[in-house]
Amino acid sequence: MKPVLIYLLSVNALGFLLMLIDKYKARKKLWRIPEATLMWVAALGGSLGALLGMYTVRHKTKHPKFTIGVPALLALQIILGLLTYRFLYF
Repeated sequence: MKPVLIYLLSVNALGFLLMLIDKYKARKKLWRIPEATLMWVAALGGSLGALLGMYTVRHKTKHPKFTIGVPALLALQIILGLLTYRFLYF
């Protein structure tokens, strides 16, 4: 259980940080982090961190791909996590 927790904390921190970094780069008109990278990090378990990052710095909040996609990924990950927990520990 501990490696899973470490992974989830790490990938969510990464998702949060990538949103902050991309917002900074957008303001400074620098090279941006590709949207595909942001979505992949969210899909690999960092959806909560990405969602918190989005709304903390108001980044990508007008893009349906993110405002619908990231919460949908989070919901799917919660459901899969609960199902996995149920089948492994009950």
